Amino acid sequence: MRAVRTGRVTALIGISEIEAAAERIAGHVVRTPTVPSPGLSALLGAPVTAKLELLQRTGSFKARGATAKLLSLSEAERAAGVVAVSGGNHGIALALTAAALHVKATVVMPRSAPARAVQIAEEAGAAVRLTEDMGGAFSLVTRLRDEGLTLVHPFDDPVVVAGQGTVGLEFADDAGELTDVLVSIGGGGLMAGVAAALRARRPGVRIWGVETEGATAMSEALAAGGPVPVALSSIVSTLSAPAVSQLTYDHVSALVDEVLVVTDREAVQGSLGLADHAKVWAEPAAGCLLPAARRVLERVGDGARLGLVVCGGNATTGDVMAWAERFGLL
Repeated sequence: MRAVRTGRVTALIGISEIEAAAERIAGHVVRTPTVPSPGLSALLGAPVTAKLELLQRTGSFKARGATAKLLSLSEAERAAGVVAVSGGNHGIALALTAAALHVKATVVMPRSAPARAVQIAEEAGAAVRLTEDMGGAFSLVTRLRDEGLTLVHPFDDPVVVAGQGTVGLEFADDAGELTDVLVSIGGGGLMAGVAAALRARRPGVRIWGVETEGATAMSEALAAGGPVPVALSSIVSTLSAPAVSQLTYDHVSALVDEVLVVTDREAVQGSLGLADHAKVWAEPAAGCLLPAARRVLERVGDGARLGLVVCGGNATTGDVMAWAERFGLL
């Protein structure tokens, strides 16, 4: 789905806000490696540079936004305790970051969230509440916020989005020449932040978002001209937002060239491809970038130099093998 630039966008996050977030979280998060990948370059037939955010503390980029938000809270907000809704990675990030800062945390996840994510959050000391589905998780977290807990939203928060934007800041500073950058989209916080950083630092680069079928909140928002509720059926819980926010929609519609959609099978196959060719163990939320990259190369032709934001690696070997068997990939 091509982004529709409506002209209605106001108050996009600026590079100064992302730079301020980078200063705030320095020392709390990892400046993850940005490396050329000979294996992926050979596989795709074009130079590929990977931003290995799966090596981030907590196993995904989510540590950046959670840390930026928690460090911005007042003493009263911290004392009230924090709450978040998550398909897995945001919950892990909030639980571990809150524990390090001595803040009580509650994490709400759907039962489809990876069991490992639930375990890590609980071991970090967070109270984990499980719901039947992601829509129920968002409803419960809203109720808990109304009861007095401080919400740390996974994507509908400018402070969180600026924190995620530090991924793009580092990528822009550390990568060689790039023509096209691909970023996964769930609720759109990572995509919004990275796009804001890249448009400021590398204005000529093409930016592509990637979703999986059954988790197409941003594609459907772009088609509708604004956020709409969507039905969720993707196995990729970490991309399964029941709707994007106006904040993330505005950034993507203004800054991103196009959002591509791949199947769950392709995303799992991409995870296996990243293991075989890039030598990294990534979850399907990152695996979806490989089939999308092939489509980008078909579109743009010769001379492309790709950048991939490998966003997380919190799926277990058992998870990926089970999905691979389900889709006949073994």
